[in-house]
Amino acid sequence: MNRIPLVDLAAAHAEVADEVETGFKRIIAETAFIGGAEVAAFEQEYAAFSGLAHCIGVANGTDALELAFRAVGVGAGDEVILPANTFIATAEAVARTGASVVLVDCDARTYLIDVEAALAAVTARTKAIAPVHLYGQLAAVEQLRAGLDRLGRTDVVIVEDAAQSQGATRHGRGSGVDGIAATSFYPGKNLGAYGDAGAVTTASEEWATTVRTLGSHGGLRKYHHDLVGVNSRLDGLQAVVLRAKLARLADWNVRRRAAAARYAELLAGLDDVVLPVTLDGNEHVWHIYCIRVPRRDEVLATLNENGVGAAIHYPIPVHRTGAFASLGGSYPNAEAVAPQILSLPIYPQITASQQERVAEVLKSALAG
Repeated sequence: MNRIPLVDLAAAHAEVADEVETGFKRIIAETAFIGGAEVAAFEQEYAAFSGLAHCIGVANGTDALELAFRAVGVGAGDEVILPANTFIATAEAVARTGASVVLVDCDARTYLIDVEAALAAVTARTKAIAPVHLYGQLAAVEQLRAGLDRLGRTDVVIVEDAAQSQGATRHGRGSGVDGIAATSFYPGKNLGAYGDAGAVTTASEEWATTVRTLGSHGGLRKYHHDLVGVNSRLDGLQAVVLRAKLARLADWNVRRRAAAARYAELLAGLDDVVLPVTLDGNEHVWHIYCIRVPRRDEVLATLNENGVGAAIHYPIPVHRTGAFASLGGSYPNAEAVAPQILSLPIYPQITASQQERVAEVLKSALAG
């Protein structure tokens, strides 16, 4: 049986293998393992790609979130609002600053943060809102900002979780343009490293300097520690991989959009399938192609048994995890979609015949 993976990292590597091999040899010869020219070049290139002045490479996406929160002043006694349907890292990063996590529901159609619910949750202690750009499309950040302005809360910072949206835009603008964004370069992302890596992007020189300082043990000069920081730096080997892939990312995202359009055609008219919805004004990059189906676990098992690498993102809302069960609360939309969501294989190299096979097995699973 020819298996269809959820993400084909081998196919992606095949497109960059020669550049990566050459770059690795260069890094090893120069022993430029931490920092160095490759990291600096990638930071400049990703900042330009993002339309922002600053990119600071860090060790992983969770660190990127925490350092972004800390850079804008989030700490003990503060509250940060975020959606209940996100990967737990968003909430972990808030908790690690000492601030309190405040959950709100998601929109029933797009699964992005419910803007009105977020604005209704603002209190005197709110320091930031963390919209999650889920599955590859941007949340309505401009609506959040306008709502905060109406509330007279220009002091509340929007810290964007852009781990799934590299290259996505909303009304022609990318993430972090009006504030600060954190992203992950986990291997399976649209822009994935060969291990853990992440970055913070921002137009603010002050916030960029603070992130870089925090991520380097609280100091920019050796043995000078101005802040209580952490060790969170992008390494030279990962920068080689990311530079090679970044040069192809725009094209890879175009290919993802074509694959998403093909799924929409193949699955059209299936009464049991709720197809993903793109928010008006968004240019989606389809990190994940997420549908909703009845009997999800049974359908997933059938897909997997027949060689289709489907998966779930994410099966348990944050407030239902053991780590954050103390938050309690009820978030009906997040709770309703969690047992139904199903992620189908999608990546730039997926073929039409592979997608036809996915659709065929899915239809059979639903009929059974």
